[in-house]
Amino acid sequence: MVDRSTDAWYPTAAYLYALHLDGPALAWEYLRRHPDYRRDWLRRRRQSEAARIWGLRLLEDPALDARDAHPTWFPDHAGVLQLYPDADPPPEAGAFEFWRIPGRKHLIHDGKRLVLVARWPGCCVRLALAPGLADGMAYLYAVRAYATPCTGYRAMTAALDKLAMVGAVAPAAAARSRPTPAALLELHTLQALDATLAGASLRETAIGLFGADTAATGWYADGGLRSRVRRLVRRGQSLMRGGYRRLAQLE
Repeated sequence: MVDRSTDAWYPTAAYLYALHLDGPALAWEYLRRHPDYRRDWLRRRRQSEAARIWGLRLLEDPALDARDAHPTWFPDHAGVLQLYPDADPPPEAGAFEFWRIPGRKHLIHDGKRLVLVARWPGCCVRLALAPGLADGMAYLYAVRAYATPCTGYRAMTAALDKLAMVGAVAPAAAARSRPTPAALLELHTLQALDATLAGASLRETAIGLFGADTAATGWYADGGLRSRVRRLVRRGQSLMRGGYRRLAQLE
């Protein structure tokens, strides 16, 4: 058996950031691992039609993980706040103030409008700024019509609540509870997928994820550990090959 301890996928600590990613960010983690996507980035990065195949407005660099990448999904998922100039504002209308939006900010032009991504510990908010909206202007939020309207309203309300709770100054750090089983599942799935893409066997993957002692005692023909690792690999491959669209709320 090959010693995989020096492989990039082996240290679980390298995946801890995945415990705190939301759906669209996790979707990017799976998509960026797809060999065909990486090939498109190298050959067709300036072609917008290539991006649409993958559910993006623009191709993003697959070398960037979700902490540094800012993929713009097409169509927007329900949690993206759509901001437009208010053509008939009341006297007490609030004004758009870019610098009062909390967190670390990133502006991306997707070919049609500016998309603002604001991140702070524990939260990420995405805002689509309509052409013509300028700092100091009265503005309003737009809600896209959905077949099931409540879904869109709830997502919009959740994003607005994030902004309302944090205020103008984002916290420097956030206390977190223990990772949820769902978050741990994503961490292990990404690590198992990377191991498979690197050519590791199921047993080598198990050693990397759960330790040599656990693999030695729990690895047998019909054992639960073998089945668990196999399910993680299959899940990762499924998400990479198109299942990421559900995480990004594209379908």
